[in-house]
Amino acid sequence: MQILVARSQTEIETAYEKLSASAVLGCDTETSSLSARYGKLFSIQFSDGDFNVLVPLSENVSMGKLAALLENPKKTKIFHNAKFDLEFLREKGFAVENVFCTMIAEKVLTRGAGQSASLAETLYRYFAVDLDKSPRRAFIKNWNGIWTKELVEYALSDVVYLPKLMSEQKLWLERLGLTEEFEKQMRRIF
Repeated sequence: MQILVARSQTEIETAYEKLSASAVLGCDTETSSLSARYGKLFSIQFSDGDFNVLVPLSENVSMGKLAALLENPKKTKIFHNAKFDLEFLREKGFAVENVFCTMIAEKVLTRGAGQSASLAETLYRYFAVDLDKSPRRAFIKNWNGIWTKELVEYALSDVVYLPKLMSEQKLWLERLGLTEEFEKQMRRIF
């Protein structure tokens, strides 16, 4: 897994060049709270499944060209709980086009079977990946805004599997004849 914490303009441009080659990108944000209006947007993460980028907005880094990836309608941006991330991104002035939400897909696929649609449990069911969500607590209480190796790895663990997860979910949505229902649910978040 290649990791880049893009702090300089050169690193932003390198990330843009590499990520531009992919038709699908896992995306996520780290925030200070559940409120997009009052909370802070600490970072935006991207992954093509191999190359992983964290833009540390908490360190006053600008998105630069990477904002164009969010706006590009030809690239699918994959979020887990897209509604949450999109609210923060929109509140901070970022436009996002062409979104796939793995949480909505999982809810449609499990159709009330009493299974959690959390990212940790979804990834465990599909790929036996055990996500450690405990580092998330660091963002809540007086965080200094500096990205440690542990926090970077935590933030990127939420996006690295999203392209592969979307691929699996799309197959199951098609097999079960649920693609139309998924699209209907996706329209509700826009």
